[in-house]
Amino acid sequence: MSEPLPSGNNAESRDDGPDLAVPTRRQLLMGGAVAASAIVSIRPALANTAASVLNCTIPVPDQGRSGQYIAANGQVVPAGTKGAFPGAGQGFTGDQVRQAMRGGRLPGTGYEQNQAYLNYIRRLQSGTSGFTCYASLQMPR
Repeated sequence: MSEPLPSGNNAESRDDGPDLAVPTRRQLLMGGAVAASAIVSIRPALANTAASVLNCTIPVPDQGRSGQYIAANGQVVPAGTKGAFPGAGQGFTGDQVRQAMRGGRLPGTGYEQNQAYLNYIRRLQSGTSGFTCYASLQMPR
């Protein structure tokens, strides 16, 4: 049996000696509150990151080569090259590119033009407009 506690005292104020390994109830509740606030603040940041990836744009071709055509293999070629397609005129969003890479089509393109544009996007290199957007689509979530 346990000894009765002196009146006016509770179990937390009882001093049986140092027991540092067992956290008090208050410490546990405070730790839970800190963890919950961290989750609440991190989630919106991750959601904003995902949204920005889907809204970024990839121009086809980039502004420095506008007016040129895109060959079937994705290379930029001079305007009027036989079998090549004119540039898209506007950029595609990250979401449009992601859907096209999963078997869909980029807006306003036929099958062969879609494949040429996707090949161009796959060949993007660091420093090229749209590269960061494309690279972020490749990262696992």
